[in-house]
Amino acid sequence: MGTSDNEIYDVVGVGFGPSNLSLAVALEEHRASTAEKPLSAVFFERQPSFGWHRNMLLPQTTMQISFLKDLATFRNPVSRYSFVSYLHAAGRLTQFINNQDFFPSRHEFHQYLEWVESSFTHQVSYDSEVTAVRLPENAGVEADHVQVEIRGTAGRRPRLVNARNLVISTGLVPRMPDGVRQDERVWHSSAFLERFRSMNPNDLKNVAVVGAGQSAAEITRFFHDALPHAQVTAIIPSYGYSVADDTPFANQVFDPSAVDDYYFGTSHTREAFWRYHRNTNYSVVDDDLIRDLHRRAYEEDVSKTKRLRFMNLTRVTAVKRAGTETRVTVKSLVDGEPRELETDVLVFATGYDSMEPGALLTSLDGHFLRDDAGRYRVERNYRLSAASPLPADVYLQGGTEHTHGLTSSLLSNLAVRSGEIVESIVQRRTERELTRGLPVAVERAGG
Repeated sequence: MGTSDNEIYDVVGVGFGPSNLSLAVALEEHRASTAEKPLSAVFFERQPSFGWHRNMLLPQTTMQISFLKDLATFRNPVSRYSFVSYLHAAGRLTQFINNQDFFPSRHEFHQYLEWVESSFTHQVSYDSEVTAVRLPENAGVEADHVQVEIRGTAGRRPRLVNARNLVISTGLVPRMPDGVRQDERVWHSSAFLERFRSMNPNDLKNVAVVGAGQSAAEITRFFHDALPHAQVTAIIPSYGYSVADDTPFANQVFDPSAVDDYYFGTSHTREAFWRYHRNTNYSVVDDDLIRDLHRRAYEEDVSKTKRLRFMNLTRVTAVKRAGTETRVTVKSLVDGEPRELETDVLVFATGYDSMEPGALLTSLDGHFLRDDAGRYRVERNYRLSAASPLPADVYLQGGTEHTHGLTSSLLSNLAVRSGEIVESIVQRRTERELTRGLPVAVERAGG
């Protein structure tokens, strides 16, 4: 048993990426409009410091959403934590406007996230992994919290904190093909830059990238630029890259109102969302990047210096290591013939799986309802549906594609979603206080 924090926090956040950072902003702005009983919050993050896809902060990469879809603007247009406020603080607002571009670089957006995070470091414990959630010992019907167990690094003893609400945002899980494991020569895109920087570029004569999406195309371009002496092979399961649909009507699937249409829609409605609009985000690539890669391949054909190769309609069937070489067996979907490639590095940009909080919830998991497919039943306000009342509520920031639609794992709806979670927590607190005959928190007018 670890050390125990006797304070009961209104909110314990699991993970501190952009989703729970946005929640911290929403909680802070709620405090500013509350006369009494502000919501107390603490967050735990297993990474040693704040970071958002650091290993894909490649040169020339830009955001695929508007800067206005930041951590706060859609919920509170006058927030001091908006991207515009960051630009003003950094002294770059005028210059950014002169760019006449809605899409900042990925590096700049990461700097914005770090700028916001610097206001909440006192609420976050890094190098801290939540390992279990359980009812308090000897908990009776009057229990008003659960216990959260946190494991720290550097040999620190486990710590227990008490939570009235748990907001889980542990992020996505890198997906590798069955039977393939990462090692020093076989990487997932989520570890790309860290692994690349650990290598001697001169040792990389043949590199290959597996995947048909944005990350795969970006890594292919990066290899082509960073390794001018190397053969670069793109192994693509489709017939070349497909363009991302970012036209105005298609982009409406990322609007906050689309969450209601998806959540309250029929099974046919939800199927239509995925069937018609999957190409807004999944296994698609920005038009300018597709054209850039095609231009490079064409120029190499003209100059007869071919080192950028695209293997379309091709899948990896086996990966074997032989010393410093990686032997990759691929199968063409055109002729069905297997082929073997030898590469110095093989990168899988094969996407991510949604977070699955069941292992973290441990003994509490059985209290939550699941649908016929075994997925959590999630209420519109992102709270897990429980079979019977529990002393704490659990909210999900992610892992809700089946209930809330395409934006569940994306940045587009962070601000609004965080506001809805805060509103739900406040409402639930008021209901519980009324039930127990306690004084109810008073809200300031305005704010």
